[in-house]
Amino acid sequence: MTAPRPILIVEDDAALRATLAEQIMLAGEFRAVEAGSAAEAAAKLDAGDARYDAILLDIGLPDGDGREFCAELRRGGKRMPVIMLTGADAERDVVRGLDAGANDYIAKPFRLDELLARVRAQLRVFDNSEDAVFTVGPYVFRPAAKLLLEPARNRKIRLTDKESNILKFLYRAAGEPVPRQVLLHGVWGYNSSVTTHTLETHIYRLRQKIEPDPSRTRLLLTANGGYLLDAVPGQAAAACQVAQRP
Repeated sequence: MTAPRPILIVEDDAALRATLAEQIMLAGEFRAVEAGSAAEAAAKLDAGDARYDAILLDIGLPDGDGREFCAELRRGGKRMPVIMLTGADAERDVVRGLDAGANDYIAKPFRLDELLARVRAQLRVFDNSEDAVFTVGPYVFRPAAKLLLEPARNRKIRLTDKESNILKFLYRAAGEPVPRQVLLHGVWGYNSSVTTHTLETHIYRLRQKIEPDPSRTRLLLTANGGYLLDAVPGQAAAACQVAQRP
């Protein structure tokens, strides 16, 4: 199982925000980070190590309209799914929210199961869209295009479907080791004919493409009986004992 995906909750009602964060994290698949205003949310989003897969955004914020904040995020290049949370569910309010760049709109009070289902649906769409762009070391990773771009060297690296899926799966683990069997099932499904040798062969080929020195891996590491992707080189490696070869 991959690490919980981070969600930013932007809501000015502290009690509601805390309750929502607690309930979301109980499901186990998401990690909630809280912000009580647009300014606080902007600071969290702009932090150097920030990574949020989705935003739950209230319309009525103490320092502005959530729809305007959403529009600012889109102008600033933020493409992750944004789901508006609001008590204003008149058609014109929904239209204004969607026009501002929101992906979905849910009225308060809402059922948590419905909210989580909508978040999952938006993430499925986003993960397979051209807008899904991740930073992996010196590379810009575009999963939908199966492509790694290295701006500093003006270089493109083409990936196979399986290589792209391996990178995406490991990226979602947020620097945590992923056991070989979990990675196998996540990329190949429950196919009894696929062995860990198949996985190790793909890992070897992927390292040949992305590591400056494949004999001294820095990005795609072997750890604790599995693999981890050190998307910010040195950060994950410092947190666990790492072996260099499968």
